Amino acid sequence: MNKIVIKSFEDFEKYVGTEMGVSEYHTITQDQINKFADATIDHQWIHLDQERAKTESPFKNTIAHGYLTVSLLPYFWNQVTSIENVKMQVNYGIESLRFNEPVLVDSQVRLRVKLLSLKNLRGITKAQLEVTMEIKDNPKPAYTGVITFLYHFN
Repeated sequence: MNKIVIKSFEDFEKYVGTEMGVSEYHTITQDQINKFADATIDHQWIHLDQERAKTESPFKNTIAHGYLTVSLLPYFWNQVTSIENVKMQVNYGIESLRFNEPVLVDSQVRLRVKLLSLKNLRGITKAQLEVTMEIKDNPKPAYTGVITFLYHFN
């Protein structure tokens, strides 16, 4: 996969309004779900109890936490782009996030990213990205939304 290399505001600006790319697929495992549950103290059975999920869940399997899938945004974004010459990146915001489809354990997911807008805030680059987490072999995305990162370029 060829990453887009961004070294400045001007490099970023070329991509406003365009799809920047799609990440590789990542498999969501039960171990990853369990570790996320421990890290967030969210031990709801629908995420952890595979036997109970088989009989009581409408999905017939455990599902990933919605916020687990959101927490993968930087990982996937770094597969699409290589942001260089930057002092610091800050997660600034998430807007219009909609969870459309549960991510079942052992599903493969990837991220599709479009650069919606770019602003220069007194030397800080504010990038708004439209993100769609796709589930392999499922026409509905896990979620859609707009995320904002701030970049402090050198």
